[in-house]
Amino acid sequence: MRLNRFLALAGISSRRGAEEYVREGRVTINGELTTDLARRVSPSDRVRVDGRVVHTKEFIYLLLNKPADFITTRSDEGSRKTIYSLLPESLPRLAHVGRLDKESEGLLILTNDGDLAFQITHPKFKLEKEYLVTLDREFQVEDAPKTKKGVYLSEGRARFEAIFKVDRQKVRVVLTQGFKRQIRRVFAALGYRVRRLQRVRIGPLTDRGLRAGEVRFLSKREIELLTSWRSGDGIAG
Repeated sequence: MRLNRFLALAGISSRRGAEEYVREGRVTINGELTTDLARRVSPSDRVRVDGRVVHTKEFIYLLLNKPADFITTRSDEGSRKTIYSLLPESLPRLAHVGRLDKESEGLLILTNDGDLAFQITHPKFKLEKEYLVTLDREFQVEDAPKTKKGVYLSEGRARFEAIFKVDRQKVRVVLTQGFKRQIRRVFAALGYRVRRLQRVRIGPLTDRGLRAGEVRFLSKREIELLTSWRSGDGIAG
């Protein structure tokens, strides 16, 4: 495999960040300094970064259906319940990709693959996230264009990619942005209060068959769909 991918798999940095290590002359292969980004690494090669031997590690990809009242953090000084208490204890350290606030429910990806985490969260990739939203009163269809045009928040213009009315008080919202509490704040600006918020899709992944509090490993096919995602692609399920 290429050297930058080897370093990413070893947990040194993202693939792009690993290239900086190589350019800066901090990497040796079998005792030989290399600055060749295209250099390939075989299983028998001994790779060192800053003099330390590094090895590739296995990437893990989990999908969690977060219940309400759990916070998206590893630990909490107030002893509140965290999503990590829902994971098997034998797993290595995993990062949550994005977050859901305490009251919100639904899908979260956890992984030790920094490249995939970057692709999922960076706005330029426009990975869709879909939410089922229950409001405190009937949603007025004339407000739909306002949500897609956008509402100005302190971070900038927050908008919905799409919105669909399910019944009187329920809508489906699709986002490609990720401002903090974006859905709640946009609806509040239009005079609604969100009673329940559930993330039901991340790109091609849906919550089908995954009950609240449950977690499962992503399949190879699901990982491939995530890494090749383009807005408007099909949904896995």
